[in-house]
Amino acid sequence: MSSSAEQRAELIAGAAVLAVALGFLGWSLGRDSLPGGGGYDLIASFPDVDGVEIGTEVRLAGVRVGRVTDLRLNPQTYHADAVIRVPDQVLLPSDSAALIQSDGLLGGAYIQLQPGGSPDNLAPGDEIEDVQGAVSLISLMMKFVDSQASAADDEGVAP
Repeated sequence: MSSSAEQRAELIAGAAVLAVALGFLGWSLGRDSLPGGGGYDLIASFPDVDGVEIGTEVRLAGVRVGRVTDLRLNPQTYHADAVIRVPDQVLLPSDSAALIQSDGLLGGAYIQLQPGGSPDNLAPGDEIEDVQGAVSLISLMMKFVDSQASAADDEGVAP
């Protein structure tokens, strides 16, 4: 095979790899946009946002409807304020709840929105009052171990 043919094959292979990489980049950027474009921001003030970061999914009935766009510490309450962007067509009742849910045993989290029953809807910039922060799997396991050790002590059995 001649040197010119090898260079042409390498050039074609390089162009194909570059095209695939650009395709993945375009796909990943497209995934981050909200369905229907636009949207409005809501604020949820959590006592603990372990596992949540900017870009974390926001789900409603298990369907991704938004993303966390900002996280900041509220100096008055010492809670973490999460700014959540949801599409304009998703109207949430004013008594809706925001819960941080685990996305599996190995970490990862998302914010689950649970709509309330109020006839009034949240407006852009409103705060979701009913929140539940992240639950640490490690602390739950430690409580379980401690409770088992206490039960064994109560029965007079050495742990």
